[in-house]
Amino acid sequence: MRKESVINDNWYFTDCRENFVDKSFDQWQRINLPHTWNAVDGADGKPGYKRAVCRYAKELYVAGLDRDKEYYLEFGAAASECRVYVNGKESAYHKGGYSAFRTNVTEILHEGVNTVTAEVSNEPSEEIYPQMADFTFYGGLHRSVKLIEVSRTHFELDYWGAEGIAVTSQAEADGNWVLNITPFVKNADKDTVTRYTVKDASGKVVCEYYEKETGVTTSVPMKNVKLWQGVKSPYLYGIKAELIKFNEVVDCVSVKHGFRSFSVDPEKGFFLNGELTPLRGVSRHGDTLGKGIALGITDHERDCALILESGANTVRLAHYQHSREFYDLCDSKGLIVWAEIPFISKMLKDPAAHDNCLSQLKELIYQNFNHSSIFFWGISNEITIGGSSDELVRNLRELNRVAKEADCTRLTTMAQVTGLPMDDVQNRITDVIAYNHYFGWYSGKPEDNEKWFDEFHRRHPDISLGLSEYGCEGIISYHNSKPESGDYSEEYQALYHEHMVKILKERPWIWGSYVWNMFDFGSDMRDEGGVKGRNNKGLVSYDRKLKKDSFFLYKAAWTKEPFVHLCGKRYHDRAVETTTVKVYSTLPKVTLFVEGKEFAELTGETVFVFEKVPLKQVGETLIEAKADGCSDSMKIQRVTEPNPAYHVPEGGGKNDGKN
Repeated sequence: MRKESVINDNWYFTDCRENFVDKSFDQWQRINLPHTWNAVDGADGKPGYKRAVCRYAKELYVAGLDRDKEYYLEFGAAASECRVYVNGKESAYHKGGYSAFRTNVTEILHEGVNTVTAEVSNEPSEEIYPQMADFTFYGGLHRSVKLIEVSRTHFELDYWGAEGIAVTSQAEADGNWVLNITPFVKNADKDTVTRYTVKDASGKVVCEYYEKETGVTTSVPMKNVKLWQGVKSPYLYGIKAELIKFNEVVDCVSVKHGFRSFSVDPEKGFFLNGELTPLRGVSRHGDTLGKGIALGITDHERDCALILESGANTVRLAHYQHSREFYDLCDSKGLIVWAEIPFISKMLKDPAAHDNCLSQLKELIYQNFNHSSIFFWGISNEITIGGSSDELVRNLRELNRVAKEADCTRLTTMAQVTGLPMDDVQNRITDVIAYNHYFGWYSGKPEDNEKWFDEFHRRHPDISLGLSEYGCEGIISYHNSKPESGDYSEEYQALYHEHMVKILKERPWIWGSYVWNMFDFGSDMRDEGGVKGRNNKGLVSYDRKLKKDSFFLYKAAWTKEPFVHLCGKRYHDRAVETTTVKVYSTLPKVTLFVEGKEFAELTGETVFVFEKVPLKQVGETLIEAKADGCSDSMKIQRVTEPNPAYHVPEGGGKNDGKN
């Protein structure tokens, strides 16, 4: 039977260029995986961050080596170029920093202590994407490494890092479903039988099938199926595939599967299982303060919980393949996923770069084929920033063709930069498209968003259109009673998003919309608003500890959880006699109290604005908001002069048109 061992502990690390296959690691740093050497410098805003060749090593003890078995090393991700050596012999070379890869080490391993070394580089390269983008290109072994032991007859491990089986399903006219399971088996013979067991969410066996012929698709009729209905009801079935020889199970693979159908109508929007379901959500970068991109399962669980708390029903996992653990969470929690490759900003001229782009696309699709949460494959992001050309269009067409050949059950998409003309041929390459727009931040006014979308929809009513990015910086130290674009205040960020919530609700035909970004993230080249090394457009801070007012706006607009939230808690010092107090709530009626006395009651939806709230001349004024048993409170200090700390300091960076 298959055995998988996670070997993340007790690695050695060095950035020296010594003979790294030498078994003496006394001078190397002892670390555990996942690991990146850019955990700090990748977001500190100081000139440059380490883009180098570094080395990892592990002394791997193997007992009871069975020469009738095969052995693989699986690397969850190595950013962005990696050579693997086992006992001094090169075993693998991989290009691409976010996808898994495996290497067969059967003929290299021996009994006892083996030395596994990995030479990893995040140096600039003309052959590997990404190279130009507004985020830090972290280096390192930033996901888990496994040792896999399998029988000679096993589900395929060599094909693009895939799972060895591919599962799809489709609805029948009578309301029943057909489950299709395709195995990929290595070293099968006439005595190999495949058994499939399907269990419901409670673990009860629904059906069991035996297939004598290996390598063929088995179609299983399913009745009374419970559907995967996104965040409302993410129902998953368990599917186990086993290879049997005589009376022995020699290999086993298990996956989860959600039965769902979906479509996008350019006039109506996105449908899930026949129900109109506008996709309203966020984008996520996979790094966090102090860890960079080297996250563990608790980090992924925390991020997923925060996304769900915001009320999002979809997430764009930008701008590269994310970890398997996060896709698993999206499966089980019902978040609909846009997954994509890092073909971003600029097409590299070297033909080898296009081959790398195709490889990363195939890895993304084949490795994540069985994740029921994934509905869209993204083939590029703002790729025309670096210029457009006939060659670029050809490459995009090929990427789309390869994606459809690899998986015809999902839709392809791409995220266009604002400047791409509405009539450009690129808007007719993928199944659906979307645009990144920052009207109201980098240019124009928030009202330009709906003007642009309505005009596109009028001119191209047959194109399904989404909003792949929108947002603005919100730095919680900055506050303004008259917020305006470019002031970086928490108040302007909230005001901007209030507008976007409204226009998106009025346009369900916008099939998907994604706030940029759910979390502040590392972008070491940035210097904006007095904060270096970060993109501060997140609804939640880089360390995940602070929810900005904008977060609660979306929670009020997208959820039904009873709550009230007083905005401006961090806007403590106010040089006014009366002030405006804003409340976000899911409840229809909110009452405001000042110093324990009822001030006013408002009815409405999502946003409640109380004007001319009086402040005490001396000391703090207690403000409370109450609604149907829910409450929130804050204190405001009346001051004689505006607090200078609430504004961007002189020379504190500027809004420069990056996203």
